[in-house]
This record gives sequence, structure tokens and C-alpha cells, in this order.
Amino acid sequence: MSPQGIGARTGEKFRDRARAWLVENAPRHSADGGSEDAGNSAGLDAQRAFQARLYDAGFVGITWPAEYGGQGLTNAEQIAFSEEARHFSLPVGAFIIGLGMPGPTILECGSEEQKKRYLPPMLRGEEIWCQLFSEPGAGSDVASLQASAVRVKGDGEVGGDTWVFNGQKVWTSGAQYSDYGAVLARTDPAQPKHRGISMFIVDMRAPGVTVRPLRVATGSAPFNEVFFDNVRLGPDALIGAENKGWDAAVVMLRNERVAIGTMTASRGNPLGFESLRELAAKLGRASDPAARRRLAELYARERSLAQFGRLLREEAMSGRSIGARGSVAKLAGAELGAFAADVAADVLGDAIAGYDSSADHGSAAHGSADHGSELRAVVTAIVAVPGGAIAGGTNEIQRNIIGERVLGLAKDPGVDRATPFNQLRVGTQKRQGAS
Repeated sequence: MSPQGIGARTGEKFRDRARAWLVENAPRHSADGGSEDAGNSAGLDAQRAFQARLYDAGFVGITWPAEYGGQGLTNAEQIAFSEEARHFSLPVGAFIIGLGMPGPTILECGSEEQKKRYLPPMLRGEEIWCQLFSEPGAGSDVASLQASAVRVKGDGEVGGDTWVFNGQKVWTSGAQYSDYGAVLARTDPAQPKHRGISMFIVDMRAPGVTVRPLRVATGSAPFNEVFFDNVRLGPDALIGAENKGWDAAVVMLRNERVAIGTMTASRGNPLGFESLRELAAKLGRASDPAARRRLAELYARERSLAQFGRLLREEAMSGRSIGARGSVAKLAGAELGAFAADVAADVLGDAIAGYDSSADHGSAAHGSADHGSELRAVVTAIVAVPGGAIAGGTNEIQRNIIGERVLGLAKDPGVDRATPFNQLRVGTQKRQGAS
């Protein structure tokens, strides 16, 4: 048998094993977000326990090197597991950021000691991670960040140079329950803004770290603002080289955009084709020709993005650089979300327009009161859709990146790229200069 045939058989065995384990251990998605979706709201203890079981079964860190706690397998096994897992509600939300962003960045840019210390407990769910980039004056223009880390020479207590970190970060997902974070800080303000930045590992439980929740339009508080007041960072906290943090940031942003843009659609997505089709059928709207056309277009767009995401994942896992094409996936994912919201409004019509969010159940025409929880999930998802065009870099930023780095178009003029950061008036420094 050819190597390709052997690989295919191995991949199918892995898929069969994954399917059997998931059926036995994980709740399935349900269209109404009911009891079968309990994993989505599981507490941290339950999530840690499930992550450990998932790891012990061989389904976490599938392509990560075995010496750092991974399974050391191929992209074929990862894709097989992802495709099977989309039918289940895995209670692992607390670990998505760490395994999708800081983890791959440490794997690519971190020291050998950092990889061995942080990656295994990250994979097992023993330690939760967050990412801290954005600031009040540095959102889309992350390089304008002002949080600072000042080197303290020869601190004998910890055996080497340390840093004192001060500043504020915002829109940090999961900061309230994270153990560690990957943070960007300015370490040399005399250099231009894209240089003089370093990336550090910060203990989110350290003295001087304050986390405050930020409530969004849906009523939930998935994000936080985080304040750092004289937080000490040890000599082993630096990821990569000092003042070369932008290189590590590019790696992390690339992973973030790929993770967001290529995320496999699940049956539990209220704005996904399968969920909307099932709800439309329950409401007696699936036979309408206009609704069927809209749902068909949504299906085609979902499948197109899924195939593009699969291509990027396969290339990344085989060691090929996907470069700025991660921004293509991120932009396409945000636009798909907006399109899906429009389809939901068109297909469900007055069932959504008449939905009473203050009541325990939906109160609209065509029997929608019987499907209150499903309508609630759709309405909440529609309200959340605009955030997809902002999180991970706005659609406008993604279009700039695609134009310049994928299509090779001329770069926008930049008059500040060679100017020392401490001479610029950017972000909140504008107000400082005006005072």
C-alpha cells in the first residue's frame, strides 16, 4: 500500500476513535440552546476537568510536538477531529484564546524553557491564558501602545534583570479567569513605534493586576479592561528578543485571524445554515421560495469559507506560511456573520420583529412562542454580529492588509514609521500634547 493509502487509513481510524469518544463523553449541540448545550455555560472546574479528559484521550494539541505535551500527529488528524467535534458542545471555551494565540506564539517564538514550562499545562487546562494587546489609545493601531516595561538591572532576588510594568489594556477576553497572559509593552520609547516593543508573560494573579469587566450590547461581559500598577516581570518573562515584540505580535495576530476566520462552523451556531433552516421549518417558513434562496446562498458561503479555512489550516500544519491570507479568512468570517444576520431577519421575518426579549418566551406570530429559546439565541447572535467586524482587527484594517500584502497594492503613506515614539502624538498622547 502506498504511503498516501496508509495515511488515509490512519486518519480514518483516528476519526472513528474521535467520533466514538465524543459520542460517549460530550453533549451534542441543540438548536434551541437547551440542556444538550450545557457545555457552553459550564463552570471553570467543569471545563478544566473536561479539558484534562480530552487531553488524556489524545485530542488536544494534536499537531503540537510531543516534547511540549502535544500529540505529535499530522494535520489530517486535526482536521478529522475538528470535523467530528463540530456536532458537539465541548465545554472548553476558557482555553480557546490560549491554545489559539499565546500557545502557538510561544511555540514559534518562545525559549525552550518557556515551551516546556507553559505549553503542557496549557494543553491540559491546568492554566488558562489571555492576550493583552489593545489599549484605550491603541486599538486598530496596536503599535501606538503606551503600556511600559522598565528594566531593573541585577535584581538579585530573582536572579537577573527584571521589568516593572505599568499601563492599561482593554477588550481582553477571559482576563477575569486567566492565570497568565501574553502582553505587549513599550521597552524603548526612543525607537519608532513598531520597534522598541517587547512581549512578556504576565502572571494575572500578581500584585498590581486589576481586572474589571466590560458589558456589551448582548448584556454579557466577555471582555475586560486590565490595569497594571508596578507589576514585576521576571527575567524569564520575555517572549523572543527585547525590543522585537512586534515580530512576536505579528505571529500572534496571524494566529488570531486564522483562528477567528477558519473556525469550523458548528450546529450550535444560531446564525448557521443548519440552525436557521431547522428554525425556519418549525415556523413554517422553509417552503417559501425567497427564504429557500437566501438559505441556499448562506449554505454556499459557509461551505466556501470552510474550504478556504481548511486549506489554510493544512498549509499551516504542513509548515507552509499562510502570511497575510489569515486576514482574508478573518474578513470573510466577519462578512459571513453580517450576511447570516440579514438572512435570519429575512427568513424568520416577523417572528424576530415580534420577539419580546423581556419575556420568558417569544411572543410573536406563527407559533413562535413555542420557540422562545431558539429565537432568543438568534436575536442575541444578531446583536453580537457587529463585534465580529471589530474583534481581531477591523474590516478596514483587514482590507488594508489584504491590499498591501496579498494583492501587492501600494502601501498607504506613513509619516511616523521612522519617528521615535516619544516624539509622536498618537492615541492618548494627543491629549497629553494638547494640555
